[in-house]
Amino acid sequence: MQTENMEVPALNHINTNSIKQKLAANGKDGFKNQRKDSEGSMESPNLEFEYGDTDSTMAELSELYSYTEDLEFNLNREYFEEDFRRHVKERKWVDLKWAEQQAHVMRLLDALEVTDRDKRLRVARAILYLAQGVFGDCCSEEDVLRWSRSNVFLLYEMGIFSALLELLSMEIENSQACSSAVRKPAISLADSTELRVLLSIMYLMVEVMRQESEEDGPEWRNARQAFRSELGCPVYNGEPFALLLFTMVTKFCSMNAPHFPMKKVLLLLWKTVLFTLGGFEELQQQKVCVREREGLPALPEDPLQVVRVMRAASPPASAMELIEQQQKRGRRSRRPLMKQDSLDTYNERDPFKNDDTRDEDEEAEDAEGSLETEVDPLDRDIIQRRDVIIQPPPMPPPLRPPSERVTLPRGLPWAPKVRERDIEHFLEMSRNKFIGFTLGSDTETLVGLPRPIHESVKTLKQHKYVSMAEVQIKREEELQQCPMTMGEEEVEETPAEILYQGMLPNLSQYVIALLKLLLAAAPTSKAKTDSINILADVLPEEMPVTVLQSMKLGIDVNRHKEIIVKAISALLLLLLKHFKLNHIYQFEYICQHLVFANCIPLILKFFNQNIMSYISAKNSICVLDFPHCVVHDMPELTAESLEAGDSGEFCWRNLFSCINLLRVLNKLTKWKHSRTMMLVVFKSAPILKRALKVKQAMMQLYVLKLLKIQTKYLGRQWRKSNMKTMSAIYQKVRHRLNDDWAYGNDIDARPWDFQAEECALRESIEKFNARRYERGQLGDFTPVDNCLQSVLSQPVELPEDFPFSYQLWLEREVFGPPIQWEGLLQQH
Repeated sequence: MQTENMEVPALNHINTNSIKQKLAANGKDGFKNQRKDSEGSMESPNLEFEYGDTDSTMAELSELYSYTEDLEFNLNREYFEEDFRRHVKERKWVDLKWAEQQAHVMRLLDALEVTDRDKRLRVARAILYLAQGVFGDCCSEEDVLRWSRSNVFLLYEMGIFSALLELLSMEIENSQACSSAVRKPAISLADSTELRVLLSIMYLMVEVMRQESEEDGPEWRNARQAFRSELGCPVYNGEPFALLLFTMVTKFCSMNAPHFPMKKVLLLLWKTVLFTLGGFEELQQQKVCVREREGLPALPEDPLQVVRVMRAASPPASAMELIEQQQKRGRRSRRPLMKQDSLDTYNERDPFKNDDTRDEDEEAEDAEGSLETEVDPLDRDIIQRRDVIIQPPPMPPPLRPPSERVTLPRGLPWAPKVRERDIEHFLEMSRNKFIGFTLGSDTETLVGLPRPIHESVKTLKQHKYVSMAEVQIKREEELQQCPMTMGEEEVEETPAEILYQGMLPNLSQYVIALLKLLLAAAPTSKAKTDSINILADVLPEEMPVTVLQSMKLGIDVNRHKEIIVKAISALLLLLLKHFKLNHIYQFEYICQHLVFANCIPLILKFFNQNIMSYISAKNSICVLDFPHCVVHDMPELTAESLEAGDSGEFCWRNLFSCINLLRVLNKLTKWKHSRTMMLVVFKSAPILKRALKVKQAMMQLYVLKLLKIQTKYLGRQWRKSNMKTMSAIYQKVRHRLNDDWAYGNDIDARPWDFQAEECALRESIEKFNARRYERGQLGDFTPVDNCLQSVLSQPVELPEDFPFSYQLWLEREVFGPPIQWEGLLQQH
């Protein structure tokens, strides 16, 4: 729990200095505790983390609500039971038959159409109580989830979602609420009450109906498919539902509606895109079907399945062990702290090597940039105190028994891949060397080449991989070159295609708004008075006055930011993956907008922190999570129970966010030398190496991928000093058979081509968008009518005074000018 995260940002003119002091004091202690947890023994176990589309159902539902909303659960129950008792006497909701439940929901639906704002809010809260699972009639959390599922399908069947959508559109266009929120000095929960209730109901409906269950009957399966099609099709004002939520995001970031509850909007937007487009497993199935339809070979493996069985590398040494190693070496280094390489596979010194010999890990630290050599102030304080206490040299650490030694995996985790251009480049070099001339893109003719070259080409072709992107780029080139002969392209109206068409006019605004929110929620961002206030739906009307309340609010604020980062990172990754499968230039278009909006330095800024502390942050209070807080009796909260936090060794949402951001960064930079140079310019290598401390295979894999693509630019000394990192790249990252990334001899690394690369890509994207989505502007291919009869029969608009000047016009334009008939005959 970092100190800067615990601070509640200043909201306009509100005085929150006392709260900041309390939160900062509590945050400092929490931060120290997390440092102790993250700096445990060198032999920390692997993080038992299973990457997926979402967390567990309980966790996803609990993250919808902030801890400051806990009083509203009983308020929803009171409004429902007050109305329910008027129509049903001495019976519970769980005792009613399906028809009786339908009748009551219909009464609630009719009551939603009243003009009185307060009455409408009371009815909406009653509906929210139904969607929450009528927890007043349940005895366990499982019962709450079961009744929530049943009620959500009932609400959808009765048309509640459409009615809620109309109310949401009214609240978005409520100019009076927006103007009053802009003028207020401080915004709190009370300013977004109606929006929070509506968004909560819609989120519960999307999240519950999104999940499939074997116990679902055919009616619920049909309802799920109908709801999915309804959300993905342009049935809401001619656009998908996700675009309405994107509009809320841009309106909030433009400061026109600062009272919008952004966390709920982003969560609903993420789950809507996840529901309509599909998750990672469904995306893999779609990719297999598309490749089969195009006649391409099957995929060599499923990446998620490979990563799940991959083992993580050993984490770095703890501070105490580093000090012991430092004292052994006689303090021969010029720095106070010696770090061990973060990917030391064997995690031990050679027993036959002299202790006084300086190893290559120490040289690596000398060669690293300034970001790697800086020591955290807390680390420096720990080192100085321990240097005073620890005087005698420690005993050498005992060697581990052979049974505990790390065994390297047999074989490669990934099937090697080769691109067509790699084979062409290999043959071009071989022909120049042995024959003295080239044959262009011919990869079949091997005349005059020695036998080993034949074997090499055969091996390369065995591992040749043709991606859908290459097929789509080739087809787009043909459509651009031969628009008449190729005919009009048939575009399948998939949910991704519909969403892209809707996002296209304002795509840059959507991307900038998401990155603004990501920056505001990043733990490394400082609180500024002029920054976006993302805490409108977490801060109470009355600021806390006790230390316990301050600690609770500090945890809530940190949790609130973490959930926003989780939603944005997952949303960006989903959009990138689905647009890439739909068409490569759609993917490249959103990637260019992300790059131009400084997404690469923003993600690096996010990782330039104590990443182990962020992964193990305990910004949650289990007893306040929904549905635990509404089923069980609430125990008395103390400072000790708040500091204890969750009992897990890592925070699922934070690790999920880190992996998502690393995957986004990989997609932005893959095969893009200009963007790879941005990683080098921003000194990302030491930042990424610190991220390798997290002992989780999937996260380490994407970090190693980012290090691999930039090694050719980091220089020979860096590669020489980081041989263990290079070995880990060879071990875990997919092999490109003739890729000399480790040597820096790639001809594509010429710096003068970088600007031309981006410009050429942008030109191709603009041509694609103009050809497919600007069909009203045909340009050079506008048909010309050459029929005299049709041209003369077309109506012509003449000015009102033309009949009065018609005779004068005839004399001047028709009869007056001489006509050279002979000249006309000679010309024809």
